[in-house]
Amino acid sequence: MVEIKALAVKSLRDKTGLPMGKCKEALQATEGDEAAAIEWLRKDNIKVQASRSDRETAFGRMGLFTDWETGVGALVEVLCESAPVAASADFVELAADLAKQLATGGGAKTGDELLTQPSPSKSGQTLGEQLNDLTNKIREVFKVGRVLRIDGKTSGYAHHAGRTVGVLIEVEGGTPEAAKDVCLHIASMSPQVLAKEDIPAEDIEKEREILSAAAKTEGKPDNIIPKMVEGRLRNYYAERALLEQPFVKDDKKTVGQFAKDNGMKIKSFTLWELGK
Repeated sequence: MVEIKALAVKSLRDKTGLPMGKCKEALQATEGDEAAAIEWLRKDNIKVQASRSDRETAFGRMGLFTDWETGVGALVEVLCESAPVAASADFVELAADLAKQLATGGGAKTGDELLTQPSPSKSGQTLGEQLNDLTNKIREVFKVGRVLRIDGKTSGYAHHAGRTVGVLIEVEGGTPEAAKDVCLHIASMSPQVLAKEDIPAEDIEKEREILSAAAKTEGKPDNIIPKMVEGRLRNYYAERALLEQPFVKDDKKTVGQFAKDNGMKIKSFTLWELGK
């Protein structure tokens, strides 16, 4: 058996961040070949991850990348087991790299497909290798959840304090500042659809029936109930439709009016809450 010197173990530990004992085991298994030992550790980690695949990943981060001038944006959900890991520098970098590669690379429909692509920050590594090296170091289960790329003028916002959410919108016209303000509104108010026309007709009819029954209970005359109901439906639209909601920075106007005032058309929006 090749003698494994302490300096060799320390060198491998500095490169991988793993415990000295694990580094020595890898070097012993590869007869002191550091490059082979790193590969051995990666394969060992894959086995460990497979055995832990059923562990809960209730924490994480939204990786976000947008380029207003180029006209592209991406949002990636990355999951882990604990809040401290979700806030660690290495995990933040991983989430950012995943989103950047998704936006600027060839695209991907799934997290698994994205992981086969090059890492923007780790030369010579794939994103999958970057993830495996990090899980080998931290020993938590990581998962790449939902991925979304938009080819168009985009803006986004990710919030990681308490409730973790990610927002990505596609617009025509406007300014980066106005688009970002809309993203902040979406994160705060959680609209369900873009416009009131996007609300299912059966949902509106059910709400109309509820409001009509309430008006009758209040003793309102039958001839004015339909007009009352239509007026009250405006509140229902404002709860669900982004363009109908009072804008958080100026509730005297709707989001739709704010966009119009800034020469901007909101084409679509995506709002993800971590794990949901």
